Amino acid sequence: MRLTKLELLELIAEKAKGKARILIAIAGAPGSGKSTLAEELAAQLADAAVLPMDGFHRDNAELEQMGRLHRKGAPDTFDADGFAELVRSLRSEEEIGYPTFDRALDKTIPKGGQLAKAVRIVIVEGNYLLLDTPPWNRLAAEFDLTVGLEVPLSVLEKRLIRRWLDQGMSPEQAAARAGKNDMKNANFVIVKSVKPDVILSTDDDPH
Repeated sequence: MRLTKLELLELIAEKAKGKARILIAIAGAPGSGKSTLAEELAAQLADAAVLPMDGFHRDNAELEQMGRLHRKGAPDTFDADGFAELVRSLRSEEEIGYPTFDRALDKTIPKGGQLAKAVRIVIVEGNYLLLDTPPWNRLAAEFDLTVGLEVPLSVLEKRLIRRWLDQGMSPEQAAARAGKNDMKNANFVIVKSVKPDVILSTDDDPH
């Protein structure tokens, strides 16, 4: 079903009633606005927190050995098994540490984030939460609600170029990085993801 952001907030709040903890997936292509939406939802829901998938990027040294550094951000450049294990552990009401990703440093920060015991709504955001290819295809069943973001490819490309410009790249470098890597990942997400429970209406785009 297609909802506005306000309707989505109401649905999540309703699902959380009487539950110790629920898991919400926010999925979409790179540049679709997952992080922004997740943070906005968490800010407006009681006892909610965001857990990003990006902390499971493999280290650059490992990607170099794999010959995959040039495709960083593709599905196989993440520790998918480690991420799936973390998602399964989120049903626990214990405090949970998780890795984060520093985009400026281009590296993972082990135990960079903490999920407090009091958190009742965990909003997990990432590109590949709804992929239909293993091992990612084990994830969708773990969530109480899955949300997909739909953004036109032309808009995604502009956002991704802007992302690299903001990291100090030249216009030529930014366009090349977006076109040769990010947009390939975006197309893969769009083609290979299963249908979410909810699609956020494009007229309620978080950007």
